[in-house]
Amino acid sequence: MGMIKVLLVEDDPMVREVNRQFIERVEGFHIIAMAANGVEGFEKIKQLQPDLVLMDIFMPEQNGVDTLRKIRKENIPVDVISVTAANDMPTIQNILHLGVYDYIMKPFTFERMEQTLQNYRQFKQKVENTQGMTQQELDALMRKGNATERVEEPQTVLTELPKGFNRSTLDKVLNYIKECEAGASADEVAAAIGVARVTARRYLDFMEKRNLIKVDVQYGSVGRPINQYFV
Repeated sequence: MGMIKVLLVEDDPMVREVNRQFIERVEGFHIIAMAANGVEGFEKIKQLQPDLVLMDIFMPEQNGVDTLRKIRKENIPVDVISVTAANDMPTIQNILHLGVYDYIMKPFTFERMEQTLQNYRQFKQKVENTQGMTQQELDALMRKGNATERVEEPQTVLTELPKGFNRSTLDKVLNYIKECEAGASADEVAAAIGVARVTARRYLDFMEKRNLIKVDVQYGSVGRPINQYFV
């Protein structure tokens, strides 16, 4: 089986770069192009014929739901994985009804992305090399293994937050830090959960002062030191 051709559709440049790095770390996957919105993404799908599209939902010009509808309406044979911060049930149901292979919620770890891509590669290989299958084989193929395991929710013990702070954002930041065994910088947190770096830094500093997380200052050979946050 050759390299799996991937098109990445994401409007946030920082998130797009993080996703690109994650995908290219997984053996067997090659990003052939990237797009910043659904309109551009749809055109590149038709032109480049990727095997797999990783697509955000909330994008300018044309969102991910409408783009998926166009893909299905024109019967384009491409698999889609949604990578989005959308966690409301109407959006989730819409996306699932449109036949995505998987639905990854931001923030997520490299391990979560890696598991999904590995599962997809096994799925693709099985589909291409099998003429028919039994019910048992189909059941095994339809299961996605560890990719759907529940991520433990963070246990925040704070009863009051400072003005301007949001508990949902706080939980997202803390959950992401907990999933990063080697820790994460403010830039990485911001890209993963889809907020500005200054916002991520405010939440990280607040949690560090409340002893919810720790910080380690790392000095490189050049440039300014980087704060690495971990549990």
